[in-house]
Amino acid sequence: MRVFGMNYDTGFVSAGSTTHEPFDPETVRHDLRVIRDELHCDAVRITGGVQDRLELTARLATEAGLEVWYSPFTNGLDRDELMAFLLDGAERAERLRRGGTSVVYLTGSEISLVTDGFLPGRDLVERMALCTDPVRMREAVPAARAAVRGFLAEVVPAVRERFGGLVGYASIPLEDVDWAPFDISASDAGYRDATNAAVFPQTLAAAVGRGKPYAVTEFGCCTFRGAADVAGATEPVRYDEHGRAAQLTTELERDEQGQARYLLDLLRDYERGGVEAAFVYTFANRHLPTTEDPAHDYDLAARGIVRVLPDGSWTPKAAFHALAEYGRIRAQTSTCS
Repeated sequence: MRVFGMNYDTGFVSAGSTTHEPFDPETVRHDLRVIRDELHCDAVRITGGVQDRLELTARLATEAGLEVWYSPFTNGLDRDELMAFLLDGAERAERLRRGGTSVVYLTGSEISLVTDGFLPGRDLVERMALCTDPVRMREAVPAARAAVRGFLAEVVPAVRERFGGLVGYASIPLEDVDWAPFDISASDAGYRDATNAAVFPQTLAAAVGRGKPYAVTEFGCCTFRGAADVAGATEPVRYDEHGRAAQLTTELERDEQGQARYLLDLLRDYERGGVEAAFVYTFANRHLPTTEDPAHDYDLAARGIVRVLPDGSWTPKAAFHALAEYGRIRAQTSTCS
């Protein structure tokens, strides 16, 4: 596996706010140094829907010595707005690349769900609800797949006019992406849980066997007991109208060791399976802070490897320490070979 990477959220836009507030460049700089120096990651996948934040974080990642996977992850745009956002991002990523940064550009993330006009639904909430209705989803998928393929066939050549590096896309299975125009095939569905464990090896082998480098752009699990069995499910949190966590939807018990084991198990699977790059999801879920009240300890439902405190600072979880040891041994082995 060439790349051991970490997801870093600069702010997913929702309900008039983002999942990274406040956004402080000095905090971001510190986090990226930790990702490189303590976790020994090779690369960072930088996600979010605010373009200036993506570019700034990419520059700070360059300072830290990390390979950059520049990954717009927008929400609530229509197709034309998404196209404009992706082309703007490609130009920014190219400036970084020409300055000497190793950059991979992803032409969006999960666009069928987060962009208006691919699946039925006025917003992400309605489209996520559609996923729980198998009959309606089956009816909607063919048109959505065709629309995603059509959009990507249009955007990739336009991105290549602006960006000279490797190009990929962070997909989800329902999209059934045509990977012919891309340099890298990639999936945000790198989760192994009770729903797919039996077929996981075959699914991974098929993805690796497409003839192009395969990247798992997202994998991880939450911090509650039993989270590995539902790793790919939506976190058990109810949000208010402002997009803030308001309530855990079920009683949860902390299990940091379970999260750590899950991440290491998947990394080993990806190494053995011939994956090009694997990105842990995620460094921090700043919209899911811990509290003293177990009923509102939203970190239990977070996939972050650090525990975000009420004042915005963080403390490492067991997964952080496990990944730091994994990264240290991997870096040592790489140096010696």
